[in-house]
Amino acid sequence: MTLLSKHHGLGNDFLVAVEPSRSLSSTDALLWCDRRRGIGADGLISAESLSSDGSLWSMTLWNADGSRAEISGNGIRCMAQAIVQGSDFDGERSLSIRTDGGMRQLQIWADRRAGVHHAKVSMGAATAGPDPYDKWEIFGLAPVRQQTVDIGNPHLVVEIEDPELIDLAAIGPEIETSYDAGINLHLIRVEDPATLSLYVWERGAGITQACGSGASAAAWATNQWGLTDSSVTVRQPGGDAKVDVTPDEVFLTGPTTYVATIDVPD
Repeated sequence: MTLLSKHHGLGNDFLVAVEPSRSLSSTDALLWCDRRRGIGADGLISAESLSSDGSLWSMTLWNADGSRAEISGNGIRCMAQAIVQGSDFDGERSLSIRTDGGMRQLQIWADRRAGVHHAKVSMGAATAGPDPYDKWEIFGLAPVRQQTVDIGNPHLVVEIEDPELIDLAAIGPEIETSYDAGINLHLIRVEDPATLSLYVWERGAGITQACGSGASAAAWATNQWGLTDSSVTVRQPGGDAKVDVTPDEVFLTGPTTYVATIDVPD
C-alpha cells in the first residue's frame, strides 16, 4: 500500500506521499490525479527526508498529466503540511526543501482552524524569461503588456482588460505548447498598488484555482512595471495569497488545508 494525503492551497490540490514505500513515477501521477478514474488532484508530490533531524527534504513533483514540474508554490506548502502532520509539531517549524527548481526555505505554522496551516516560502530570485508570446491576434486579443518570468519554472504574465472573461481553456493549450518547455499562463488585472487579480492556466494541469509560483511571478512582473508595491495581495479564484518582492528574492505566504488520507494498493 502507498499512503497518500490530499491537501490544497487555495483550491490548487495535491496528493503527497511522505517517505513513500516505493519509488513513485509519472504513471502514478496520471492514474491517481485523474478526477474521474482516480483520486483527483492537480499534481502528485513525493517527499523524502534528507536529514536525521527532519529539517531537510527533497520534493519531486509531477503534474496531473504525468509531466515533471520544477516547483509549485502551493504544492510545496501542501508538502510541508503533510510533513508536520506526521510529526510532533507545535508552533512554527522551518524546513529546507530541495526541488528541481533549486533549494527553497519555508516556515510553517498552524491555524486555529483544524486542518489548516499557513506557510511562508522563499521562492528564490525571479528573472525575465524568453520572448513573450507574439500571436495574440489569432485570439482577437491585445494585451496591455506582458512579461515572461523564470522563478524556477516558466511563466507568462499578461495584463489584459477583463481577464475573468477570457476562455482560458481555449487559449491556454496553444500558448503553453508554443514554448519548448511549456509555460504557465497568467492573465492579470492590477486593481491598485497593493492588489492584483490573477487567472491561471497551468502547464500540465490546465485551469486551476490558484498558482503560488504564478502569483509570485505576477507580483514580481507588476512591481518591475512600476504598477504595484513590494507587498501585494494576489486575488485568485481559490482565494488570496500574499507576495513580498525584495531585490534578491520573492516570498509567498498562504494557507494549506488538509483534505484526507488515502491508502492506495500497489
